[in-house]
Amino acid sequence: MTMQSTPGSSGYLDLYPDRKMSFFKNPYILGLTAVAGIGGMLFGYDTGVISGALLYIKDDFEEVRNSNFLQETIVSMAIAGAILGAAAGGWINDAYGRKKATLIADVIFGSGAIGMAAAPNHYVLILGRFLVGLGVGVASVTAPVYIAEASPSEIRGSLVSTNVLMITGGQFLSYIVNLAFTRVPGTWRWMLGVSAVPAIVQFTLMLFLPESPRWLFTKNRKNEAVDVLSKIYDFARLEDEVDFLTAQSEQERQRRKDIRFTDVFKSKEIKLAFLVGAGLQAFQQFTGINTVMYYSPTIVQMAGFESNELALTISLLVAGMNAAGTILGIYLIDHAGRKILALSSLGGVFTSLIILAFAFTNQSSDNQLYGWIAVLGLTLYIAFFSPGMGPVPWTVNSEIYPEEYRGICGGMSATVCWVSNLIVSQSFLSIAEVLGTGATFLILAGICVLAFVFVATCVPETKGLTFDEVEVIWKERAWGKNQDTRNLLSSA
Repeated sequence: MTMQSTPGSSGYLDLYPDRKMSFFKNPYILGLTAVAGIGGMLFGYDTGVISGALLYIKDDFEEVRNSNFLQETIVSMAIAGAILGAAAGGWINDAYGRKKATLIADVIFGSGAIGMAAAPNHYVLILGRFLVGLGVGVASVTAPVYIAEASPSEIRGSLVSTNVLMITGGQFLSYIVNLAFTRVPGTWRWMLGVSAVPAIVQFTLMLFLPESPRWLFTKNRKNEAVDVLSKIYDFARLEDEVDFLTAQSEQERQRRKDIRFTDVFKSKEIKLAFLVGAGLQAFQQFTGINTVMYYSPTIVQMAGFESNELALTISLLVAGMNAAGTILGIYLIDHAGRKILALSSLGGVFTSLIILAFAFTNQSSDNQLYGWIAVLGLTLYIAFFSPGMGPVPWTVNSEIYPEEYRGICGGMSATVCWVSNLIVSQSFLSIAEVLGTGATFLILAGICVLAFVFVATCVPETKGLTFDEVEVIWKERAWGKNQDTRNLLSSA
């Protein structure tokens, strides 16, 4: 079977245009995506809720109020947990499957959320934050892979981007919840504890959903895999998908044996794929998104607007725009493509960062014009980032690795994301204090230029490609476009 006739490839869909899937054609795959995406919502909620909860935690715990170190620990402990969760998540996915990995993440997250809500002291609170982060880390690896492996290639980008929409939606929800519980007794306990509800909902619904069909094939559970695929494809395409996956499964089972983290760097093509995936995740963070999401109220106040209410209102609008922009990205990622979307996004982000740098460099206490220019820059930043550099790194990472490496490389790449997140979130205010806020945004703009060059030169376009067509890209980059390579892959 040649690559052009592989089910889901462009050649295949040109031959059988009636078999092409559209985003809203199959309610089953949309439901599966929505349930898996609850993990993304937990991811987003956790990153956003602590900014408001911390204000009230300090009121209840004098030790926290008097210690910047404890405050930083409460915030960053979830990121530390996510780093470990993402690192372990790849192995859990490969060993136990995508479904069980999701269930494990829900149990860990729910335990952490309940523990935080009932915390009698800051030690238990910190432990709860760590558990929540651990669950988020596992979920951040699992959800994109689970969705990608169950998705038709022609709408895979849109479906995986739905998970990113859930992340941004979770961030937006966290701001609303923070505002809703400000006058309720036990304020911060409700803010942190309410996240156990979607974890319980996902756990319950996930019990009724299937395992990833590709993972089932590698475990020689063909009948279960066929049952899942029959709910996704019509009969004509189902036969072709099953025949192809059957032919591939034995080869993949052989290649999967004894895969270790170090094997990623022994294979030239896998190493190239991982460097692109990890690079995208790192640049997503180092171009400043979580600086904006974690510190948007602080940035607004830095711009000269001292009112807490105004700062929170603008931050809520920023979070809402982030979610709205992701919806646009869901449409564009399978129409415009991953690469052009990322490049366009980075161009706009660079311009926005220059505007922010200009505003903060020229701000003065007696002129609020530059304060409003800073708010404009903040708004434009989210408008450009959210449709492109928000969903593209997660989508690309879900589709650029061969099946036997998808869990391990996905986990390693997500770990890079969380480590980069930790570095940026822990350093922004300190750098701004030393160099000035304007200069700090100029540094982020410089990183944005590097990211643009990286995407332009290193990231392949994967729009509409099957997993096997993507694998060809890395083999050709590693070993050159020679006839032997093409023949080898065509006979697979």
